Amino acid sequence: MANPTLTTPRVLTSLAAFVVIVGGMKIAAPLLVPLLLALFIAIIVASPYSTLQEKGLPRPLALLAVLSVFCGAVFLVGSLIGSSAQEFAERFPLYQNRLREMTAGVSAWLFSKGGLGFAEGFGDYFDPGKVPGMVMDLAAAVFSGMQTLLANGFLILITVVFILLEAPTIPDKWRKARGNTAQTTRSLNHFRDAVQNVNRYMAIKTLTSMLTGASIAALLWLIGVDYPLLWGVMAFLLNFIPNIGSVLAAIPVVLLALVQMGVAACAMTAAAYLAVNIAVGTFLEPRIMGKGLGLSTLVVFVSLILWGWVLGPVGMLLSVPLTIAMKIALDSNKDTRWMAIMLGPGGGGGT
Repeated sequence: MANPTLTTPRVLTSLAAFVVIVGGMKIAAPLLVPLLLALFIAIIVASPYSTLQEKGLPRPLALLAVLSVFCGAVFLVGSLIGSSAQEFAERFPLYQNRLREMTAGVSAWLFSKGGLGFAEGFGDYFDPGKVPGMVMDLAAAVFSGMQTLLANGFLILITVVFILLEAPTIPDKWRKARGNTAQTTRSLNHFRDAVQNVNRYMAIKTLTSMLTGASIAALLWLIGVDYPLLWGVMAFLLNFIPNIGSVLAAIPVVLLALVQMGVAACAMTAAAYLAVNIAVGTFLEPRIMGKGLGLSTLVVFVSLILWGWVLGPVGMLLSVPLTIAMKIALDSNKDTRWMAIMLGPGGGGGT
């Protein structure tokens, strides 16, 4: 017997509503990005904020403490990489010219061996004004998104403060608005589950990204690649982007190692990135996270593309937690639970 919740009109109505919502989010992205980032920052700092209050610290002091630590960490990282990023930007034309010379040398060698067509194609496809330029443009887009957020830093910070102050009153307001019924309790439980899952994902991802960035910076310093701290921070940021983030972080550094020190250093740099990402991304992170995400690999990749298109670089960084929250919200309603099942890794019906 067919499932009544999967009738064609319901499916089409749900998909149409999804398209309208996504289109509206795309238009409202300049407003949504700071608000969403503030929401996720509030979720991350909510645990230490509650812990400090449980230990007897007054709410204003607890809020001041957690926000001071967070802002101090952001300021410290920005100060550390600021000079390196500026110096790298100034020296980038030198690296580009050096790579152009190396590309011309390889093309000449191919031409001498009789590969005229391949030599011309190699020169076109590996033109330093194209390949590294595209990679650096992508990296610049990520940093540009971060700079835009820093410009809106005061708005984000104030929003975080209001969210944390308002959060304890939300359950009581919801009960008063909907009535103290079993359905209201279930909806509050679903909301609590969403916050806990997103908090857990963000906490684990932040820790593993910090480990990835620190390991990359240390190995690059040992190899002798320029600006190891800058590339460590880039590895930390891009590690939040599932599937392709680690690859995007490695490409410009591998090219830099090739230009700066030659093929041996290039191979060592590539091996360093491969070793760190296998150790952290393949073994450590899945063991810590377990199966709690409940998202299929295809859904993770599609969500990366979708949220990146809707919200830009920040959407790529937040693609997984946004999809987790959406899956839990869909699972809370019997009419949309089939969508939550489709987002999951298997045929189970729960979150």
